[in-house]
Amino acid sequence: MGLQRAHMLNGIFVVVALASILAAALSGEMRALTDAVVSSARGAVDLAIGLVGVMAFFLGLMRVASDAGLMARLARLVSPVMRLLFPGLPPDSPAMSAMLLNIAANMMGLANAATPFGIKAIEELDKHNSRRGVATNHMVLFLAINTSGLALLPTGMIGIRAALGSSDAAGILLPTWFATAAATAVGVTAALLLARLPGYRASAPPPLAPDAAATGQDEPAADPSPAAASSARPAAGRRAVGWLFWAAFLMAAASALVNRDPAVPAGDVLRDMASAWLLPAVVAALVLYGWVRGVRVYESLVEGARDGFQVAIRIIPYLVAILVLVGMFRASGALDVLIGLAAPLTGLIGIPAEALPMALLRPLSGSGAMGVASEAMTAYGPDSLIGYLVSTYQGSTETTFYVLAVYFGAVGVKDTRHAVPACLLADVAGILAATFIVNALFG
Repeated sequence: MGLQRAHMLNGIFVVVALASILAAALSGEMRALTDAVVSSARGAVDLAIGLVGVMAFFLGLMRVASDAGLMARLARLVSPVMRLLFPGLPPDSPAMSAMLLNIAANMMGLANAATPFGIKAIEELDKHNSRRGVATNHMVLFLAINTSGLALLPTGMIGIRAALGSSDAAGILLPTWFATAAATAVGVTAALLLARLPGYRASAPPPLAPDAAATGQDEPAADPSPAAASSARPAAGRRAVGWLFWAAFLMAAASALVNRDPAVPAGDVLRDMASAWLLPAVVAALVLYGWVRGVRVYESLVEGARDGFQVAIRIIPYLVAILVLVGMFRASGALDVLIGLAAPLTGLIGIPAEALPMALLRPLSGSGAMGVASEAMTAYGPDSLIGYLVSTYQGSTETTFYVLAVYFGAVGVKDTRHAVPACLLADVAGILAATFIVNALFG
């Protein structure tokens, strides 16, 4: 029984694939299914190739931060909080700081940076894994937090709502905060409690000896490469340059805000600036920190980017498997059948049939869910109940199966143990919480 639960992702793949083929055969959609298999497989590779540059660059920046000692500093800073959730990790583990950067990037809506930071976190967690290929409790807990989609600034959906003529584009902020908080709380609780069940407890990798874990960790102080920091104390001249840069950066930001179009509300300008300025600010912070600390930034970044390239190639098989499965499920008509069966029941808890496709598709496909949300808001209006529901759903959870495929694929985990049920419970909690708060505020 424990083995069956441990390989839940395998069972889901087989059931959904066979159900999709049977549904397509019964509905006469075999041609669409065939096309979806081919196009989804091609799209998975295109997506992975598109990730190569992003992964290489941001993992390169992570190497700069590591060589400069920033990762160790962040690990010590957050260890009192993180050790409550991850008590088995050493307080100075680079996994601590990588998880913090991933969670912070997700909260600020920086998806491009969040994925590489998350990959780095899962790689560092795997260094404490005594049974490679099997998910540890720490990995599952981290992914439960990640897929719960904890967000402060759902800038992408706010932008779409504004483009569609919403008079209250940021009206989803409070509902999104409520829903993502609920999803995160349930995801964390589910990951902790499921790990205690006999089947999952028996399949947990035993603790790794501290000495064995330490041999696999990156220690910037011992790095003999010329990219490593040459001095523990930053040079006064470089520190002054850093302060001058941030002063000029903040002055430019203030100027952009002051010189905005008077017809555009200040709130909209701030949201646009958050979307456009945050990522460059993160890049500048990591580059400057490394340079001020004496790191040869270019060489360090290139060394880290080489590892990022390898990671991006390594996840291709996992992306192909998941995205082809999602494409088959949608093209076969099985999703429409499921919606038809579930609509009478979900209507009783406040999920209209028009919003149900978004709720079901969100854990499967990020782009597909975004398209469904945009179509629903175009048809019914962004400020309608359906518009608020679908846009809150988009910001309330993550694309669970994509995240599982990418992160576990990066370290070759095939036995996901209780990751799937923990993450899906977080998704369900996010959707239900979003439904409750949107109906209470706008219903």
